[in-house]
Parts: sequence; structure tokens; C-alpha cells
Amino acid sequence: MYTNLLIKNTRICCNGSLIDKDELYVNGVTGLFENSLTDSEGNTDLKTIDMENRIIAPAFIELQTNGCLGMHFTNFEDEGSYRANLEIVSRYLVEKGVGGFYVTLPTVKADVFKKILPQLKPREFDDGAGLLGAHCEGPWLNPSKKGAHDASLMQIPSRTSIEQLYGDDDSVSAIRLVTLAPELEGSSKLIEELTRGHNIRVSLGHSAADFDTGLAALKAGATTMTHIFNAMNPLHHRSPGLTGLMVSEESPYFSLIADGIHLHAATLAMAFRANPQKCILITDSVEMAGLADGLYPGHAQIPHQQRKQGNRVTIEGTDTLIGSCSSLDECIRNLTQWSGCSLAQAVQCATENIARMMGLKDRGVIEMGRRADFVVLDDTGGVLETWIGGKAVYQKA
Repeated sequence: MYTNLLIKNTRICCNGSLIDKDELYVNGVTGLFENSLTDSEGNTDLKTIDMENRIIAPAFIELQTNGCLGMHFTNFEDEGSYRANLEIVSRYLVEKGVGGFYVTLPTVKADVFKKILPQLKPREFDDGAGLLGAHCEGPWLNPSKKGAHDASLMQIPSRTSIEQLYGDDDSVSAIRLVTLAPELEGSSKLIEELTRGHNIRVSLGHSAADFDTGLAALKAGATTMTHIFNAMNPLHHRSPGLTGLMVSEESPYFSLIADGIHLHAATLAMAFRANPQKCILITDSVEMAGLADGLYPGHAQIPHQQRKQGNRVTIEGTDTLIGSCSSLDECIRNLTQWSGCSLAQAVQCATENIARMMGLKDRGVIEMGRRADFVVLDDTGGVLETWIGGKAVYQKA
């Protein structure tokens, strides 16, 4: 049995603004937003929900997560347990307002890519966030900007192929985004092959490239930059590097880790203000997200013990940041606090901007014909409810 919904007395986040909305309809059969709902005999069959002026935003989209709740996405034992763990992750993410996520695979051996990628084709989970595909962060990265990646596994585009490292068409079909370093030999040809041959978005990151090399990569087909300022040359007044592309005529998208650890608050604010329409918030979360502080074992990416202290995770005995344990709703609140932007502007960086960058036509925006994946927020950005396909899947206790 399905229920059509009439949502009344709400404010919706739309293009960086809060808009009063007296009526918002959800089709109970399709799970899509509609302009109105009337059955074949002209009668309406609606359940009315009064939101009492609370805020409705598109469900957040997690573009870069390496794992959470003890699951690192490079850990693979068998198909059954891997898929079961993905479902556990999907149900955890809706508690943070996330309606869809891309699994990030960092630089690992080719056989690991080939085993895991077929498991990451887009699909929906009952009562959880949808899996939208894979983001391969490597292995075509610059060892001098390796961060927590294993430099011994990094590759040069001119000496390798997509098939050698990722596998056959079945594996590659799961990939939606690849991060690479554009200064590596053969990178322009690889960018063209990924974007034109496989319809995969390309992001620039873990790179020592200068500004002009970045421009050439954009002209070859790259459209975004991965966690800018981190794992790339610093912004300099005479040599802006990849970061300077934020304000170039080509105007790529760029992602930011807004956890207060990877970026200073002032740096985050500067980047957002440079181009709010192209700014994307990511967590870059790792498997310790959702777990207690302490010492944890390594995995296929990092063969070292890992130390979690709050949202900060480092390789034990070093200051090398591995990733974050922040959540996307937390990043949104941080951006509003540190940049002075509105909640709707911050929400746009975790929803509409990502949908445009990734070419998503079915979600990420509250409009007729899109999935009714939405999150109910209080005025500070706290997650009160998450709805997937017009069905409530999480309500704050």
C-alpha cells in the first residue's frame, strides 16, 4: 500500500536560498516530487504532513567517503559480506542526512580494484542511502603529494591502461569519478579516454601541477579538483597552482574537507567565497567514523596502525592525516559558522552543486520529477528526519 504525501508549511533549500513552500507533493507510487496529485477519478488521496516551518533540503550527496563504522571500502573478503557491510553503511549515512554516496577507493593494487569495483555499481538499499558508484582516487597520483596513499602503488598514465588497473568493462562501468595528477606523462590522453570513452568525470588532485598544467587538464576534459589545498602545491601569489583554478575562466568544481582539521576556517571561507556555485563539501571519511577514539589496524591502502582522536585520524607515530571522521551534516554546519554563509548556501555545496557536477538528473534538487530524497533540518542544520523515495527512513529520537 502506498501513500501520497502533501507536505505543508515548510521552507525548502533551492539554489542557495530558503523559499517558503505552502505545498509540496510526493507521489507514493513513484517516490517522486510532483506539482499536484489527483487520481483517475479526480479525487485526491493524500496524507498531509505539517512541517511547522521546518526546513526541507535535498538529501545530501556524499562524494568522497572511504568508509565508516569499521568498514574500509578496500577491505574485501567475499561478495556477500561486502554487500552486507555496504548496506550497514547506507543505513548509517541516512542518520547524517545523506541520501546517496559514492564509494571512494584510494590507491591500491590492481587486483583489489578488480575485485571490488564490480560490487559498486549503482543501486538502492532498503531504508538506506543509495550507492551511486565508485570514485577511484588513484592510482595515477604524484608520489610527492601522496598524503596517506601508498606511493609504491602509484602509476604513470603513459605506461598503464584503464583495463590493466581497473579491470574489464564490467568493473569500469561502476566508476563515476577518477582523481588523478595532471602533470604525469600521458595524463591528457587518459583524461580524454576516461571522459569521452567511458563518461567518467575526472578530478585533479594529489598533484604538484602548476596553474597552466591544470588549465590544460581542464581543456582535456577534467571538471573538478579533489580536496583542494590538501595534497597539492600551496596557493602562492606568483604561482597559484591548481588551487588558483577556482577563479579561472574555466571555473572547475572543487571539493573541501570542512572538518577544521584539513583546512583552517579562514581558508575554507576564502575558497567558498571564491566560487559558491562550484564549491563541494566532502568528508573524506575513513572507517573509524562512528567509532570510539583509539588505535586501529591498517588495510589495503595503509599498512600501518591508525590513530583516531576525535575527527582527526593519522598514521600512528606521524602527523600524516589519513582522512576525517566528520559527517556531512557537520561539514555543512561548519561552513555556515566559518564563512558566514546561509544554511541554504552550505546545503547547496552538498547537494545541487554535486548533482550538476556529476550529471545527476534524478536527485539532488527538490523539483518535480526528481526522487523525493530529502532531509528535514532545524534552523542550525541539525538533521531531524531523512526521507528516501518519499519514505521516512530516519527520525531523530
